[in-house]
Amino acid sequence: MDGIAYGGSGQRLDVHRPAALTGTAPAVLLWHGRGPDERDVLAPLARAAASLGVVCFVPDWRPDAPDGGSTHLRESVAFVRRRGTDFGADTERVVLAGWSLGAKVAVAAALAPGALDGWRPRAVVGIAGGYSGPDPLTGRDPWEALAEADDSVPATPVSLIHGTVDPVVDVEQSRRLHTALRDQGRPTSLHEPATDHAGVIMTAYDPEALRCRPSDADHAQRAGALSARLIADAAKSGPLGSARTTA
Repeated sequence: MDGIAYGGSGQRLDVHRPAALTGTAPAVLLWHGRGPDERDVLAPLARAAASLGVVCFVPDWRPDAPDGGSTHLRESVAFVRRRGTDFGADTERVVLAGWSLGAKVAVAAALAPGALDGWRPRAVVGIAGGYSGPDPLTGRDPWEALAEADDSVPATPVSLIHGTVDPVVDVEQSRRLHTALRDQGRPTSLHEPATDHAGVIMTAYDPEALRCRPSDADHAQRAGALSARLIADAAKSGPLGSARTTA
């Protein structure tokens, strides 16, 4: 289902569902990166995740908006919570996932309980994220939220995946966050496939189009399949342990 208006701002989203959905399935809200209105870039990953048994909502949003896209992000969350059941999604099991800048925003929602007006996702998946500097939701550096975390609030599980040859965002960003989460005793995992910033979402960067396009390259297919599996597992399973893998 493509091009569904999801809020007062007029932005649109696509819904990717399992082929033979009966009843309900866990919901995933998947945010793209810094390029405005790039929901199509995440379509290969969203389809792969849906094939593993989740309902995946992929909204456009505009990081170049005056508020950094905060309104769009919040409207997309509200839409999934309010309308998710219309598409076969279990709105009590919602995972936030994001790529690049979208990963920073998703992690912010995990680290700052008030980021989304008290609502918290079941789990978060950060894909090739950079975790320094203010995020659009809270306007704060995620490291500040981590340092001020309230130990009495149950920690949201955070799965991280980052390509080892990413020329856009250094994999050390995810390594550092994983170590910090692990040292605080938070449920977390880090996966490091041998791919780049685009490959981890089953794409390759097209310099002429200034946009990522679907890729059939082996490294992108393998890494994207791993990203999809992490998303589906986060939506279906309980809390993570602490783990780090390379591939």
